[in-house]
Amino acid sequence: MSTTIPTDSTAPQASAPSNAHLEQLVADVDRGGRNVGGFTGAVLFWGAVIWSLFQLWVASPLPFALNIGIFNDTEGRALHLGMAVFLGYLAYPARKSSPRDQMPAIDWVLAIIAGFCASYLFIFYKELATRPGIPTTLDIVSASIGLLLLLEVTRRALGAPMAVLGAIFVAYVFLGPWLPDALAHRGASVERLMSHMWLTTEGVYGVALGVSLSYIFIFVLLGSLLDRCGAGNYMMQVSFAMLGHLRGGPAKVAVVSSAVNGIVSASSVANVVTGGIFTIPLMKRAGYGGIRAGAIETASSVNGQIMPPVMGAAAFLMIEYVGIPYTDIIRHALLPASISYIALFYIVHLEALKMGIEPMMSAGKPRTLLQKLAGWGMGIAGTLIVMGLTYWIGIGVQAVAGDAAIWILLAMLAVLYVWLLRVAAAHPDLPTDIDITNPVRPEPWPTVRAGLYYLIPIGILVWCLAVEQLSAGLSAFWAVVAMLIQMITQHPIIAWFRKQPARGVWKQGFSDAITGLQEGARNMVGIAIACGTAGLIVGAITLTGLGLRMTSFVELVSMGNVLIMLFFTAFVCLVLGLGMPTTANYILMATLMAPVVVELGAQNGLVIPLIAVHMFVFYYGIMADITPPVGLATFAAAAISGEDPIKTGIQGVTYAMRTAVLPFMFIFNPMLLLIDVNGWWELFLVVTGATLASLTFAAATLGWMRAKATWMEIGLLFLVTFMLFRPDWFMNQIQPKYVAHSPSELLQISADMPKKGRLVAELEGMNLEGESLTKTVAVALPALPEDAQATGTAAGQQRLMAAGLTVMALGDQAQIASVRFGSQARKGGWEQGWNINKVLVPNPARPSEFWFYIPALLILAFIWIRQGGRLRRKGFAQPAAA
Repeated sequence: MSTTIPTDSTAPQASAPSNAHLEQLVADVDRGGRNVGGFTGAVLFWGAVIWSLFQLWVASPLPFALNIGIFNDTEGRALHLGMAVFLGYLAYPARKSSPRDQMPAIDWVLAIIAGFCASYLFIFYKELATRPGIPTTLDIVSASIGLLLLLEVTRRALGAPMAVLGAIFVAYVFLGPWLPDALAHRGASVERLMSHMWLTTEGVYGVALGVSLSYIFIFVLLGSLLDRCGAGNYMMQVSFAMLGHLRGGPAKVAVVSSAVNGIVSASSVANVVTGGIFTIPLMKRAGYGGIRAGAIETASSVNGQIMPPVMGAAAFLMIEYVGIPYTDIIRHALLPASISYIALFYIVHLEALKMGIEPMMSAGKPRTLLQKLAGWGMGIAGTLIVMGLTYWIGIGVQAVAGDAAIWILLAMLAVLYVWLLRVAAAHPDLPTDIDITNPVRPEPWPTVRAGLYYLIPIGILVWCLAVEQLSAGLSAFWAVVAMLIQMITQHPIIAWFRKQPARGVWKQGFSDAITGLQEGARNMVGIAIACGTAGLIVGAITLTGLGLRMTSFVELVSMGNVLIMLFFTAFVCLVLGLGMPTTANYILMATLMAPVVVELGAQNGLVIPLIAVHMFVFYYGIMADITPPVGLATFAAAAISGEDPIKTGIQGVTYAMRTAVLPFMFIFNPMLLLIDVNGWWELFLVVTGATLASLTFAAATLGWMRAKATWMEIGLLFLVTFMLFRPDWFMNQIQPKYVAHSPSELLQISADMPKKGRLVAELEGMNLEGESLTKTVAVALPALPEDAQATGTAAGQQRLMAAGLTVMALGDQAQIASVRFGSQARKGGWEQGWNINKVLVPNPARPSEFWFYIPALLILAFIWIRQGGRLRRKGFAQPAAA
């Protein structure tokens, strides 16, 4: 999106950064700062394009359909990392002070050697397969050099802290015999270390790099193509048209545009710069001040990584770590992400009320409240109708046409695309910037219709994920294909409708597509390197058995208290995030801490779903982008606002508290992740209660609702927040959530459970240290196929086996005979050979926990009326709603 940086009359001229400065900031963080021409520039450009084309080939069904170019997972990971480190040495200078327009000869040498070493597994795959565990001298030398060069390119791309951490874990492997007892281990030889790290999939080429190859790259590429074709600007213009005229409008535009821009860019820094270049100066002119303006943009942009359907890179790692499809991750993430943005929207509105900020621009023709509600109602209803028609037309064509349905649907999609371009061609193009000095609100509907065709690739992605239930990688592949076709054809077709000459227009389309492929690969270099280095850390953990010691260590630190353990985990995430990207932070914490949290929770009788722990780690890894003194997104916002980055970061943390509290809530109340929600009515109550809780928490932290809140009112608002987020806690004081049943009833209970119902049981057994333990565990039981013939206890046994459990009944006792490796049961903490003490079934006598919404709402009404009376007594008119 081309932009012109305005100067702000309220800030010194020196504080307004140049466009080149901001572009360089994004380049340094996301793509490497080097910008060279000539042969080197061509190699860097076309090398990135070739990497994108390779990833598209791997993600597509073509290799298997044509039976050529088939790479197994190990070969694909080796090539993926080889390309990443090769481009990394070309794109990232050795030092921040190094010139960006020159390429030292040493970087060429390092790039070629690093690319060879990283691709070693691919080049010599057949030879290595014939001698597993017996490395040659060439193997060890290549692995050693590759490991050192990986750490160096990590330092360049991700900063010294990440490289130092990787080096510390490598040193830990060697120093094991000389460390204190709590950390000591047998150690390993150079041959064993290099073989484990570089010649197998246990280290650098582990799960993280596999996810980077299979999922992350293709989604990052989709975002880059969307941004290149103009979707980012379209979303900004639509947000401005919808919200720019409201009280505190620029801040509300920042919140909403950042939420939708999360689809385009999962980079916090790029999100801040793309939107903040307009919204921060506008917020300053509106009266928010530079610090608040930067903090609002930072808090909203960072949360773009948690907003489905396209989330940050770490979200795709959950597919492997948690063992659930991406559609389930979207379902679990949707409510917390939505209420986080709703709360931030409310925060900026309350700030506008506190500071008496009025709308900056006219809303057009005056409209009554009824007209406003009717307009919003028609817009929402129209959107729902279009979504419903799309679904039923697609399903209907598939039901009628059978195998030919795909061609009919593609033809209909092509007609829709051309028609939407015809609509766009009939009106002027959207501006590529916003007038900061004299902002004028665009008309909403003309702005919306000007770019509806941008939603087609996103619609294809959602359709493939939710309806066709394709894998995340294949769904993104078809969305990217649609995006490339659109980029090539949109300008020529619009020119044809406008009867303009098409000379040069086709060339522009191909140029945009190729540049988008190049930018997508450049954006992936740092992420792929982070996954490789994080795999190095994970490999050290698995080689030394450090993960097994973490349970005892964390239990000692937290004294067995789950809440203290969670605070400790959050603190470690924030500290690691000061020097590590979100992806690497998540990998390390998911490996070390997620199993520990689940295990210690189980030992304390608390069933914590694995996805809840991983979301907890994910959220706090993202929070590190805000947290001073290193938060990169904060520095980007401060560069635009011209304010102190530390003060901006502190204010951003204040706004981000509504996000920081959510992980603690959904750990103890998994309903916020839409787990164990039964029926539409319960879904409505959960969504409504959680949304209102986020608003009351925002009001409490700002000390303002209708007016400035007293200390008593703030305390009551916090109480209301807790009652709405955790109504189950209050009901637990009256009636237990579960009642115990004999283990002999396990199979029948399993057979009678609803689809994806969670089986909860108390286990007793002995851990590896010989300690007798009791813990509470759970596992979701998949439903049997419709044609299954089993009934009664036989059906229960089959459902348990589908979840990964084989149970042996012994009269009134039951024992776990086996737990399948990698199954949901294994991830949930079920242990082979342990006895089942009792089966815990939801208490039928327990009233609904949602009854506690009533006293919460009464308290909230009391505060509302009390503040209204105080306003009337003081003679002030209640501020008009936005």
